[in-house]
Amino acid sequence: MRVLVAGALLVAALIVTLALPVTGWRTGDQGLARFDSVVEQAAPPFPRRIWIDTDAACGHSARTDPDDCFALALLLRAPEVEIAGISTVAGNAPLGVVQATTRAIAGDRPTDLRAALEQGPLTILALGPLTNIAAVLETRPDLRKHVARLIGVMGRRPGHLFHPAEGAGGGMLFGHGPVFRDFNFALDPEAAAKVLEMRLPISLVPYDAARGIEITAADLDRLEATIPWIVRRSRGWLEYWRSDIGRQGFYPFDLLAAAYAVDPSTLRCKPARAWVGEDPTLFGPWSRAALLVEPGTDAAVLYCGRTRGDVRLDALRRLTQGAKQ
Repeated sequence: MRVLVAGALLVAALIVTLALPVTGWRTGDQGLARFDSVVEQAAPPFPRRIWIDTDAACGHSARTDPDDCFALALLLRAPEVEIAGISTVAGNAPLGVVQATTRAIAGDRPTDLRAALEQGPLTILALGPLTNIAAVLETRPDLRKHVARLIGVMGRRPGHLFHPAEGAGGGMLFGHGPVFRDFNFALDPEAAAKVLEMRLPISLVPYDAARGIEITAADLDRLEATIPWIVRRSRGWLEYWRSDIGRQGFYPFDLLAAAYAVDPSTLRCKPARAWVGEDPTLFGPWSRAALLVEPGTDAAVLYCGRTRGDVRLDALRRLTQGAKQ
């Protein structure tokens, strides 16, 4: 009987919590002020020769994000960069799905990261978990010196909930909307820890960078002429954001990382200390393990949490162009 009463009280408390006004929930501004006084730092020039490691699977399900696909499409249209090759990693979907999706967008490309690093310095754009990067550099530590910059889509400030509803209302859970994981980190935290220990020059393009930038139905309509396959496979994701999260568009996480790889001046970066530890403010089904950042003076890690200029419009402009030959 006591167990039933306790369970009922827990459910009632949860319902009351969810029924609170959205403004009562923590938003992405939690702890942000700590970075305000830190001087911005531009990344040293990094090679235009780029390796992409992706878990692209847009359209695999209605809740499979299409961000990798937009990132690949942008890079294929960027004359500023040379794509040395593309490797795939399980993440948004099983590896077979990721490989098929990547081939559909980018065709056949070199897939051996070791061979590419042996040929000289590379910028590595990691759009998924760091599984492949850690494996290559752990077995071949001599190649680490050829990683001119690693761009990773992950990282969080202590106490920061990835809560995309952010007061928009109209989503699931009494209008609060879901809380996201730091997805790429969460799928392989051990790989992220190993890569950090290697002391590589790293730029983190986190959830922070995408907050406030939305790809809407009107944007997809505009892109239908140049990337129709990707657009069709993005409609379900957009509907999920509109119906369950309550926003008019979705945040383009990986697209911003690709824009940064093409033009580092598009993001505002600050030096940070980064480590893998526990964030006690995380709750529910989420592990407390996190790739955490705080202001620091270590130039090896840059936290690129803000945009400069109208990155969204520039990315859309690039995506409406034809792919490089």
